Amino acid sequence: MIISIAAIRKHLALPEISWQICLLAIIGGCASAFLVVLFTLTIEEIQQLYLIKRDNYSSLDELSRFDLPIIGAIIILFFGWLTGYKYLRTGIPFVLHRLKVAHGVIPFKNTLNQFWGSAVALASGFSVGREGPAVHLGAACSSYMANALKLPYNSVRTLCACGIAAGIAATFNTPIAAVIFVMEVIMREYKVHIFVPVMLAAIVGSLITRSVFGTSHDFEYFHPIALDQYHYFSLVLLAIVLGILAAAFNKYLVLIIKKSVKYHIVPRLLLAAFITGILGYLVPGAMGTGTSAIDISLTSNLSLGLLFSLLIAKLLMTMFALGLGIPGGIIGPTLGIGAIAGACAGALVIQVLPGEYLGSDFILMGMAGFMAASLNAPLAALLTVVELSSQLELVVPAMIVITIASIVSRQLCKNESIFTMQLDAQNLSYRKPPIEESLQNIGVLAVMKDNLLILEQASTRTIIGELLSSHQSQLIINQESTQATEINSYYWAQFDAEIADDDGEDIEHNLAKKLILHKLIPLNHQVTLAEAYLALVEQRSGAVYIYGKDINDCIGLVTFEQLRIYLVEGKLH
Repeated sequence: MIISIAAIRKHLALPEISWQICLLAIIGGCASAFLVVLFTLTIEEIQQLYLIKRDNYSSLDELSRFDLPIIGAIIILFFGWLTGYKYLRTGIPFVLHRLKVAHGVIPFKNTLNQFWGSAVALASGFSVGREGPAVHLGAACSSYMANALKLPYNSVRTLCACGIAAGIAATFNTPIAAVIFVMEVIMREYKVHIFVPVMLAAIVGSLITRSVFGTSHDFEYFHPIALDQYHYFSLVLLAIVLGILAAAFNKYLVLIIKKSVKYHIVPRLLLAAFITGILGYLVPGAMGTGTSAIDISLTSNLSLGLLFSLLIAKLLMTMFALGLGIPGGIIGPTLGIGAIAGACAGALVIQVLPGEYLGSDFILMGMAGFMAASLNAPLAALLTVVELSSQLELVVPAMIVITIASIVSRQLCKNESIFTMQLDAQNLSYRKPPIEESLQNIGVLAVMKDNLLILEQASTRTIIGELLSSHQSQLIINQESTQATEINSYYWAQFDAEIADDDGEDIEHNLAKKLILHKLIPLNHQVTLAEAYLALVEQRSGAVYIYGKDINDCIGLVTFEQLRIYLVEGKLH
């Protein structure tokens, strides 16, 4: 059994499709989806205590709408106090950061705060989304499983992506959008060996949520679109407005993060609750994830002033909630903001073209355009709206809005993805040099040399004798440390096997000159070639030794020459 597990780990260290990684993706996807379903049910159970319908905060009286976010913030702070305030970092930016610095392994206390903190935040009327917690919980669940099995870190990253896809699919019942979101926003690369297991995990997540909540999508109540080609000019104008609005939204959200980061989390969350309570008192439709705002936007004959006030309230609620640290996602609110902006555009079109009601069509276009421009994820935005509304007919008009909004936001307004802007504002690293990006896709187990000859307290003559009588090409000398507090140190000797001389003494003399001793750096068997490269890049020679159960259990070597050949030729040796 031990041999088979070791063989599986070695196979998973390669960036290849295999039944092993697919099976683990399905298992991890199931666990992640069930955790996200439990999270969703927790929110609904809390809301049933005081709401007649999910996210319908208009049913509460004015005082309750003001008090509810403050009570929620106090509960969130209580959980933060129990676990430690430093573990309150959650959401998609934090997951992106952990993928870069820790291969997707997430501290357990952060996950506890994500589950309970976000459940309370979403049930308390804060303008945050469910997808941020879904990404965090899915990533954490799959990465815990992979790390418990001591899998190579490159496969831990892949399974982390699988958990994210399963979590998003379980949240919205949108498997295609979940896959594209993972590849476009989270991993930011399209590799077949990642794409296939991610797709399997998304399928599993969708099947699980369908078995619990049914097969319907959130926005299937939208009427079939009735946009014609002569409406496209109006869509172009809408897209320009959406691009500018998304750039302004991102800019001021990040500004709030930068200005508030120097203050303690307690006054920040209480301020967010106070602002949400005041705005909820005045505009109840702006509270919640965004579904309430979308429902109001679909109401016929709403005045432009009412829609505009709803838009301003939703923008302010979302910016202050997320900017001041309330746990939750951003995609749900962006869909709500886009929907209200689209409804405003539809109201204007009615005034220009009397008799034509295109409110629901412009709402869908607004959702797609604002999400694409704010997240810098055009394909994910397109497929999200298509799957949620179950309307393939909106692909062409939505593509027009998405492309123009993205160009305006990115090129004219110099806007970036809100996730990368949040990471920069919070000083969380998420970029690595291209060399490290390439090397972290391969685990050391896949390339390490395990034909080892280990000697203890060996002299030079002993080394030469062993080399002459052995067919091994790697030699390790175990020298006991002079201090008991230090671990044993290992050295690697490399020799030229082509020496040909009839005189044995000359062979020994020449071979002694060929010996090159390097102090070996110990690395865990889970690491990737990126860690091996960083350990050897300064000296540009030598090797690292890979250990198994403990630091003295040497199971193989990875040489700098192997790394150099791979970087130059793209081949593994």
